[in-house]
Amino acid sequence: MSQPLIDLQHISKSFDGELILDDLNLSIRENSFVTLLGPSGCGKTTTLRILGGFTSPDTGRVLFDGQDITKLPPNKRQLNTVFQKYALFPHMSIADNIAFGLKIKNKPKSYIDDKIRYALKLVNLSGYEKRDVTSLSGGQQQRIAIARALAMKPELLLFDEPTSALDPELEVEVLNIIRRLVDEKQTIVIITHKMSFAREVADKVVFFDEGKILKEGTYTELEQSNIPRITQFLNMLN
Repeated sequence: MSQPLIDLQHISKSFDGELILDDLNLSIRENSFVTLLGPSGCGKTTTLRILGGFTSPDTGRVLFDGQDITKLPPNKRQLNTVFQKYALFPHMSIADNIAFGLKIKNKPKSYIDDKIRYALKLVNLSGYEKRDVTSLSGGQQQRIAIARALAMKPELLLFDEPTSALDPELEVEVLNIIRRLVDEKQTIVIITHKMSFAREVADKVVFFDEGKILKEGTYTELEQSNIPRITQFLNMLN
């Protein structure tokens, strides 16, 4: 069995006096695909942001491969986050977008060029290095955002609703890329309402409700749990 890569221990977080996460504990193993599910405001996005280093917990610890990374900024963590809004730089070429983080780390040009080619091949956009970001479709821009994350060789990839702004055809493009990463044993945590991912791809589905984990397990285990909140949510999305 693979070893735990991430441990969230007794994580609590409040915003403006409202408790968002309440003594949360969650373990994520290497080479696993974990889907976070739950209604809006349940705490799943805050959990993802704490994992990525964009939000600090009020209490608790984030352990990465046994090391406490709770206070480490995002650029010091061995993980990358792919956001809904792509966060690409429109004034830069695709190659420069992908190279941005590598240049900050002072990687040599030959190394950067190799990683650009590698990342573009993974997302089926080889030869796009010199293209402008603004010339791409929404699905292609999301794939470039994934390529930029992959170029950093993260041990963990975080996805926050990566297809929410895409039409169905482009959505399929992005979901197929993520399926490919799963096949290659990339450790992934994703927030998505695509039930096919939870049913067919996820090793573990974590259901959040009111700042707590109500249930975690396979999709089938959640489906058969007979917990009214979970049943209602799954029926709404299916």
